[in-house]
Amino acid sequence: MTSKERFIKALKSEKTDHLPVTTHHIMESFLNKYMNGISTPEFFDFFEMDPINWFMPIKANEAKGEYLEGEYLNSETWKIKISDIADPVYATKRYDIVTPKKTLSMVLQSNEHTTWISEHLIKEKNDLDILAEYMPWPTYDVDKINEEYVRYGDKGLLRGHIMCFNIYGQPGCWQDLSCYYGIEKLIMETYDDPEWVHAFLKMILEKKMICVESLKGAKYDLLELGGGDASSTVISPKLLQEFVLPYDQKIIEKAHEHGQRIVYHTCGGMMPILEDILSIGPDAMETLTPPGMGADVILSEVKRRVGDKVCLIGGFDQGYGFTCDPEETRKMVRKNFEDAGEGGGYILCPSDHFFEAKIECLKAFVDEAKKCEYK
Repeated sequence: MTSKERFIKALKSEKTDHLPVTTHHIMESFLNKYMNGISTPEFFDFFEMDPINWFMPIKANEAKGEYLEGEYLNSETWKIKISDIADPVYATKRYDIVTPKKTLSMVLQSNEHTTWISEHLIKEKNDLDILAEYMPWPTYDVDKINEEYVRYGDKGLLRGHIMCFNIYGQPGCWQDLSCYYGIEKLIMETYDDPEWVHAFLKMILEKKMICVESLKGAKYDLLELGGGDASSTVISPKLLQEFVLPYDQKIIEKAHEHGQRIVYHTCGGMMPILEDILSIGPDAMETLTPPGMGADVILSEVKRRVGDKVCLIGGFDQGYGFTCDPEETRKMVRKNFEDAGEGGGYILCPSDHFFEAKIECLKAFVDEAKKCEYK
């Protein structure tokens, strides 16, 4: 099989020739430190891994006066201004958003590995009204997506995610709101002012549905939804059922209407909420993070409970499995295949990003996966 065929059959919960093997986003810091700065496609070629092509071209609604300035979406009533802030340790940028009624701001910091929010956008609850009135939302550039689909061919999986807040956000409605407001404060508001939380989630859903509607005709293989702040190591199943799933379910339903597959991404605890996630209809579930990486997933139990109804992606302990003796890596791959591979519908993948790894462990990871053959 080609890598594309292998991925698609697994996403349909069918058997493949051998266990599909891939990884999530490849971190630039890893490529620079261990791979002499090669590109992501070169990484996949080097390790002969089933490749993923993350491709997210966006466009502005020019009829509404929106325009792209670099990667940021602006309009006459929503202008993003970026400035550097001196910091002795981290690269720090302030984003001021000028609207007719108020200037909003947020601060991002970065190191060589990643970027995070050090000052959240929403400072006052009535800032919701500013966003609802003025915030533009990107849509997918379907022509470019389809051109890339043809160019990439059978090489691998063409993947994207549901659009999020244009400066810094994540695909799920709850997860995106957490990025606007901060997860600790957001959890407290679900008890102190649940009506406001629901109003904000409804606004985010309305914005996201703009981009989901634009997916009609787009030839993506897989789109990501969800986020770790919906995991059971962050919020309770009760909060998940009330504040997360009803909104993300609407996105999945609309995406399915446009022929798209959705993987629900929960990088954290999953065992108490497996059936809850399954109930909203995703085509696949990730990241199946094991205890060694700080979560709770028992892969064999996940396979038993939901593995005949949805494709499973992830489950590999990259913290240990990519830094140990390569023979141990092979044993871990074989154990994952035994736990989740029966009948197909499993894609071997680290349980999210990795920043450190031995080259020989990565080679063993791929080589052993190819020896895990379906009969």
